[in-house]
Order: sequence, then structure tokens, then C-alpha cells
Amino acid sequence: MPGIGDVMVSNRRRPMLRIISDDSPGVHDTVIASCDWPRYEVLGCTEYHDNCADNLRMAMMAIGETAPAVPDPFNLWMNIPLTPLGHISWEAPVSAPGNSILMRAETDIIAVMSACPQDITPVNGDALAPTELHFRVEVVS
Repeated sequence: MPGIGDVMVSNRRRPMLRIISDDSPGVHDTVIASCDWPRYEVLGCTEYHDNCADNLRMAMMAIGETAPAVPDPFNLWMNIPLTPLGHISWEAPVSAPGNSILMRAETDIIAVMSACPQDITPVNGDALAPTELHFRVEVVS
């Protein structure tokens, strides 16, 4: 679980984001890939379902960019417990409304935030419904 002071790095080990503060219980996922349409098919969907991989692609298109690949996400507040035997499960968040995390960019980056549209597993809570996500970007020189 990434914590205060930890640095997220690129696949070339270049520092990208540093966690400055986190007033949540600190449970964030770095194991699970972004959900995509094939994931929802595995979960039994027979029609298209919104997903974070497509949200990333659409956000990049909106600024005139393309994502050459969908990168591994930093799933803020997502509770994906890992057992000693290596099994995982999708559990309700342990964070609460109003929790926040502050990160500082260590280089120029494009960051995309997606309010997880998952409504089949309890990863967004026992109500099985996506919730609001608020974020603020500050430019400090």
C-alpha cells in the first residue's frame, strides 16, 4: 500500500508522483488493472458497460492525445485485499466521504481521474453504485 512519502514511478523507473499527505486509512490498490469491456463480459454483462480503460482513452482524445496503452492504475481508496495465499477480492472501501490525498508531480505528467463505474462488485461500496469524485489541480511554481 503506497503511503506518505512514497513515489509512483513510470515503467522506466522515473519518479512521477509523490504522496504528500493522506487522511484516509491509506488503503489504495496497485494490483488490479483498469476495468475494461472484456472484464465486464467476464462478470456477465451482455451489453457495453462504462469502464475506466475507455474513460482514459476518451479523456486523452478530449485533449488531442492518444494513450498508446492503458497504464497500470493507482486505484485511490480501492480495497483489494491480498491473502497470504495470493488470492484477491473486491471489497467495499474503508475510506469515508471527505477523505483526501495530496500528491505532488515530480515531472510533467498527464493524470486522468476516473470515478470507477463498477456496479457489479462491492468495490465502490455495498450499494454497488459509483460515487462522486472531486479533485483539484494546483500549479505551484
